[in-house]
Amino acid sequence: MDQSMAIQETLAEGEYCIIAVQGVLCEGDSRQSRLLGLVRHRPKRGGQEHALFLYTHRRMAITGDDVSLDQIVPVSRDFTLEEVSLDGELYVLGSDVTVQLDTAELSLVFQLPFGSHTRTFLQEVARACPGFDPATPDPEFLWLSRYRCTGPEPEPPTPLCWNAPPGTGPRCAGIGGGVSDFDDSRSDKRGLPVDPSSWGQDTPDNLLPRQNKSKCEITDMVRSSTIMVSDKAHILSMQKFGLRDTIVKSRLVQKEEDYTYIQNFRFFVGTYNVNGQSPKEGLRPWLSHGTPAPDVYCVGFQELDLSKEAFFFHDTPKEEEWFKAVSEGLHPDAKYAKVKLIRLVGIMLLLYVKQEHAAHVSEVEAETVGTGIMGRMGNKGGVAIRFQFHNTSICVVNSHLAAHTEEYERRNQDYKDICSRMQFCQIDPGLPPLTISKHDVILWLGDLNYRIEELDVETVKNLIEEKDFQTLYGYDQLKTQMAAKSVFEGFIEGELTFQPTYKYDTGSDDWDTSEKCRAPAWCDRVLWKGKNITQLSYQSHMALKTSDHKPVSSVFDIGVKVVNEERYRKTLEEIVRSLDKMENANIPSVSLSKREFCFQNVKYMQLQVQSFTIRNGQVPCQFEFINKPDEKSYCKQWLNANPSRGFLLPDSAIEIELELFVNKTTATKLNSGEDKIEDILVLHLDRGKDYFLSVSGNYLPSCFGSPIHTLCYMREPILDLPLETIRELTLMPLQTEDDGVQLENPLGIPKELWMMVDYLYQNAIQQEDLFQQPGLRSEFEHIRDCLDTGMIETLSASNHSVAEALLLFLESLPEPVICYSTYHNCLECSGNYIASKQVISTLPTFHQNVFNYLMAFLRELLKKSAKNHLDENILASIFGSLLLRNPAGHQKLDMAEKKKAQEFIHLFLCNSP
Repeated sequence: MDQSMAIQETLAEGEYCIIAVQGVLCEGDSRQSRLLGLVRHRPKRGGQEHALFLYTHRRMAITGDDVSLDQIVPVSRDFTLEEVSLDGELYVLGSDVTVQLDTAELSLVFQLPFGSHTRTFLQEVARACPGFDPATPDPEFLWLSRYRCTGPEPEPPTPLCWNAPPGTGPRCAGIGGGVSDFDDSRSDKRGLPVDPSSWGQDTPDNLLPRQNKSKCEITDMVRSSTIMVSDKAHILSMQKFGLRDTIVKSRLVQKEEDYTYIQNFRFFVGTYNVNGQSPKEGLRPWLSHGTPAPDVYCVGFQELDLSKEAFFFHDTPKEEEWFKAVSEGLHPDAKYAKVKLIRLVGIMLLLYVKQEHAAHVSEVEAETVGTGIMGRMGNKGGVAIRFQFHNTSICVVNSHLAAHTEEYERRNQDYKDICSRMQFCQIDPGLPPLTISKHDVILWLGDLNYRIEELDVETVKNLIEEKDFQTLYGYDQLKTQMAAKSVFEGFIEGELTFQPTYKYDTGSDDWDTSEKCRAPAWCDRVLWKGKNITQLSYQSHMALKTSDHKPVSSVFDIGVKVVNEERYRKTLEEIVRSLDKMENANIPSVSLSKREFCFQNVKYMQLQVQSFTIRNGQVPCQFEFINKPDEKSYCKQWLNANPSRGFLLPDSAIEIELELFVNKTTATKLNSGEDKIEDILVLHLDRGKDYFLSVSGNYLPSCFGSPIHTLCYMREPILDLPLETIRELTLMPLQTEDDGVQLENPLGIPKELWMMVDYLYQNAIQQEDLFQQPGLRSEFEHIRDCLDTGMIETLSASNHSVAEALLLFLESLPEPVICYSTYHNCLECSGNYIASKQVISTLPTFHQNVFNYLMAFLRELLKKSAKNHLDENILASIFGSLLLRNPAGHQKLDMAEKKKAQEFIHLFLCNSP
C-alpha cells in the first residue's frame, strides 16, 4: 500500500509526504520494520528542503494513529542513499532491494521490497538531494524543530541528535535540542507529543489533539503499491529488469495453479439510488441485517447530490454524510478498513475489507468515466475500483446509466463507453492500462435504469401484487438486451424474487403518485462475471424509505486464489533453473500476418480498427513499438497500437489492433493538409530485428475542427470543395477579414452552426434537459455527415443528439468563439457587463457574430424555462468552458477560472444587448 497518507496525517501544515515505502532496518542480525517517508518543506525564503522520516508502525499503516516517529534524517549535502549488495548475498530474482543510507553522522542499511514502487521511491529521493552547487544556500532544516521522536516506551529522557540510530532512544527528544517526556495526555495519539512552547501560538490545526472518532476502527487505506510474496507474479514485468524477468513473470502466471489454492471469502455488494437525500435512517437493515460479517463490502450510491453545484463543480457535503452512514452501518461483529472511496458527481463507490485482510489487498486503483453530455459530464457514467486480493484480480463497477423507458439504446451505449474508457494504470508504467474485462472477477452494481416495457402501469402493478415476478421479468429491458447480446455479454444476474425497486413515493412503500406516475421497474441491479462465484442472496430492502428507490444487496462467496509461499518459492526456483539452461545466443524472430494498412474515408470522431497477428518462433521475445528518430511517440496522435508492447512465449501469438481516431486535437491539420493519414510504425524485438509497418489512408474534411472564419468563407458544403480550396481557407490567418482583405461573399456565421441552432429552435425550444442529456453516437455521425454534405433536409435525429453535436462543434474549434487573446480580459471583467461587452467588441467580426448569435438563441431558450427547466446558471456553466478556453497549453479551466467564465456568460444571458 502507498502509506504516505498515514505519514501525511502526522505532518504540519505546508509539509508534504511525497512518497512512502515500507522496509526493514538491518542492524547485525536484527531486523526491524520501518516506514520511510520522503517529506518536502518549502521555506519562506524560497526553494525546498527534504528529510527522510522513519516511523515504527503497525503491520499496515493505515492512518496516523498507526505510526510513531522514530527518526528524522535531513536530506543534506552529505546525504546518500544507494543500492548495495551485502557481503555473501546472492542476487535472487524478485528478492528485496538492499540500500545503504549514509550521512556524516550515521550509516543505516534497509531492505526494501522488490518492484516499481521502490524504484520510484529511490528516484524521488535522488531528486530531493540538494547537489553541490556552491551558489545554492545550504538547507537550514529549521522546520524540523517542531517534531519529536518517540521510542516504544517512556524512559528517563536523554538528548537524541538528528542522526542517532533509530530505536536507540526510547524517549522524546527535540530535534532542536529540547527534551520532553512522552505524555499521552498531550499526545495527538500518533506518537508525536505536542509541545506548544516549541512553536508558540501558531500551532497547525492538524497537530492539535483530535477527538476520538465515533468509529475508530474505520480506517483509511489509500492507493496500494505494496509488493508482497503473492504479488510477485504480477510485478516482475518491470522494464528495468529486462527480458529474463519478463519470462519468469509469464511462466509464473502459467504455473499459477502449482502454488495457489482456492479459498472462499464472503463479499457484500450493495447499490442504492438515494435521490439527492441525506441519510435519515440507519443503514444496518441493508448492510448487516441477518447475515454473517462479510470479508469485503462493495457499497455503491447514485444520485448522491442532485444540486447544480455538484453537477458542475463536483463538490458535495453528501459524500461525507453517506460515508459516515455506511461506516456506522457495517456489521458490528467485525472491524473494517476502508480501502478506497471514489466519486463522480453523484455516483460513489466504497470498498471496505476486514482489517485482518488488509495486508492481502494490493494494487488498488480507482477511475471514473462520465457518459453524460459530450461523453464527459458526470451526471451519468460509472466509477470503478480494481484491486488484487491475494492472487485474484477484482474489479468493482458502480454505474448510473441513462434514464427514461425509451432510452435503452443510450443505456447500452453508456455501458459500452464505460467498458472501453475505464482504464487502470499498472505497476509497470510501460505496460498498457488494464480494462474492466482484464480481471478475474467483475462485480457490476448500480442504477442501470432498464425498465419494463410493453405493459401498462396497472398491469405491472397487478403482476407485482400477485408476486408473479417471473412473468414480469419477461418484459424487463435488461433481460431482453442481454439475451440479444447487446449489453453485459458474459455477465450473470441472479433470479429476481423481490418486487421492483423504483419508483416509490419518498418516505413510503407506495408506488409513484406524482403527475408522471412512473411504472415500477427493476432499475437497481447487481451482476457478476468470473469463476468460483456463488450468489448466496439477492434482495431489496423495503425497510429503508429515504429515497424513491429501494436499496438492493447481493451476498457472494467468491473463491480467491491464495498463495502457498513454500510452493511459490519452489516454482520460482524451478523456473529460474530452467532459464539458466537456455541458450542466450538464440535470436528471436517473429512473423507478421500483415504489414500494410490502408484506412479509407476516415471521418471525424469515427473509430476505424484494423488488426494483425504477431506469431513467435522458438525463442521467447519481448516486442515494442519504438519511436522513430527525432519523434516523441511511436505513432501519430490519431493512431494507437493496442497493445503497444508485450511478451511472447515460444510458438505463441498475439493480435494487435491499430486504432485510428481523429478528434479535435488532430482534425484541423488533417483538414488543412498539414498532416495526412500516413505513418510508419517500427516494431522492435528485444535482441532481435525491427519490422516496419506502413499506414496510409484518406481523411474526409469536416466542419468539425475547422476555424470559424474558414467556414464563413465556405459557401458550399466542405465535402463539395476541392482539397486545395479547403487547405487555403483553413490556413488563412484569423485576422484577414480585418486587414482589408475581403474574399467574395462571406457568410455572417458558419452555415453549419446556423443549421444546428435553427433545428433546435424549431424542434427543441421546450425540450426538457436540453444540453444536459447526451445523444446517441450513431446519430452524431449522421448529423456530422449532413453538415459536411449540406444535406440538412435529410437530418433525422433526437433533439439531444443535435444539442450535443452543437457542443462538440464549439469544442472542436481550433480558436474558440472568444479568442485566446481576450481570455484573461474576460475573466477580469466577469462581474461588469459594460466592460464585458467592450471585450466582445474587440473580437474579429465573425467571432463577434457567432457569440451574439449563440447568446440570442440561449436567451430564447430561457424564455421557455417553465417547460425546458433550463436556467441561466445551467447554460452559463455548460457554455462557459466551451466559449472561454485557457490559452496556456489549452488546459482545462481550474475551479476559480471556471466560475469566472460562468459569470462572464451569465452576464449576457441576463442582459439584452
